[in-house]
Amino acid sequence: MNRKLTAISLATMLALSSSGASMAGPREDQLDKYASAAKAANPAFSGFSAAGGKTLHTQTFAGGKADTPTCTSCHGNDTRDPGRNPAGKAIEPMALSASPARYTDPAKVEKWFKRNCNEVLGRECTPLEKGDWLSFMISQ
Repeated sequence: MNRKLTAISLATMLALSSSGASMAGPREDQLDKYASAAKAANPAFSGFSAAGGKTLHTQTFAGGKADTPTCTSCHGNDTRDPGRNPAGKAIEPMALSASPARYTDPAKVEKWFKRNCNEVLGRECTPLEKGDWLSFMISQ
């Protein structure tokens, strides 16, 4: 009986690992969506850059609100530490290693990109910027 159960378990694992079904999660799906949009905007697009995301996160912008010229204005320099918004409300760490449940709800990801990009950059982020930034946070 034990041998039969082992054979069934092994067959199930093999079927799942070799099936055509995608094993990607919500973060990878979101990155795929941004990659498709980035490729449509620029056919030379070849992938996201965590280094580009870090630059976006730390760069100072003049187009947004005066009290939030950088992402670090609220989120801090260390993405693994909590941040604080201008009203003093605590913000969970942005780094995936410190907040493992982050970036799994595409609607929330888009909501915060829209709000934060407008506040910091004074415009919506491009799909390339979103993908780079998300790649940076996932790598942290």
